[in-house]
Order: sequence, then structure tokens, then C-alpha cells
Amino acid sequence: MNTTSSVRLLAVGAMAILLGACATAPKPLQGEFPGVTPRDAVSGVQVGAQVRWGGRIVETRPGADSTCFQMISSPLNATGRPTHDSPDATDGRFIACRAGFYDPAIFAKGREVTFIGRVDGIENTRIGDYDYRLPRVNADVVYLWPQVREVEVRPYPSPYFYDPFWGPGWGRGPGWGPGWGRW
Repeated sequence: MNTTSSVRLLAVGAMAILLGACATAPKPLQGEFPGVTPRDAVSGVQVGAQVRWGGRIVETRPGADSTCFQMISSPLNATGRPTHDSPDATDGRFIACRAGFYDPAIFAKGREVTFIGRVDGIENTRIGDYDYRLPRVNADVVYLWPQVREVEVRPYPSPYFYDPFWGPGWGRGPGWGPGWGRW
């Protein structure tokens, strides 16, 4: 094996390690968890199971000693973040409670959160006129994800773009530059 092959092999290996590091969960969310979903937990058989669930906040209710979050569950990606590729993909709703005060202005409706904790039981609630059974998680970890802002990216400048130094956006041709190419 020559030096060029060794360098290429080393570069490919380093790239694989770097790409693998991009898909790891934040430290508080790492670990192995059974594939129990909120829909599975409604049966009540899963009480005591350690879970990592996440989704979008429906409501944040601070109490005297703890704060409870009503959530719409979403599948989690490799990093533990709720997926927003298909917003209709859900495993139902769940409630997660954690000791302490969590500000409803920060943990606002629609924000993405991931929880790690144990299934504590079932809570009956009413959504509209419908009686709903929600699995309840006693959370050890509450991880609020930063908001994702979508930005429009244009790969090329608009044909109507004009820069006072470089000139118009399109049609510069050979020799373009500050005023070059103009006759």
C-alpha cells in the first residue's frame, strides 16, 4: 500500500468518525431505552418502564411542587429530537411531570421537548368532550430543544441584483469585476 492510499484511507476513516459524531444525542439524552410508545403505555402494563419520549407541548401546568407538560408525542430521531419531517406522525399524547418550576412562557405551546423518566401510571383527562387516558411519566430529564427557524436560501443572486462595486448580478461574462466588461 502506497502513501496516497494510506492518506485516503485515513481521511475516509476520519470523515466517518466525524459524521457519526454528528448523529449522537446530547449527553443528558444518551442511553438505551425500550421501544415503548405512549400508545403502548396506555394499556398500563408498562408502568415502571424507563422511557425516552418527546414531542410538541400542548400545555404547561406549573403546580406547587412540580410542573406537568401535556405533550403530543412524535417519533425521535437519532439525536433524541422529535422529528418534524412529518408533523402528523404521532403515538398519541402523554403527560410528563418534573419537580420544580418550568416557566410556561419558555416552555410554550408548540415547543419541542424530550423527556427521560419512568412510566408512572395513567391519568384521565378531558380533551374537548372526549375522555382521554394519557400515560404519565415521572421525568428525570427535561430537554428543551432550540427553535428551528427556516430560512430561504437562494443559490444564486437574483438577476435583478445590483452591487454598486461589482455591477449587475447576471451577464457579467469574462473580465467581470469593478466596472470591467462594460464598454
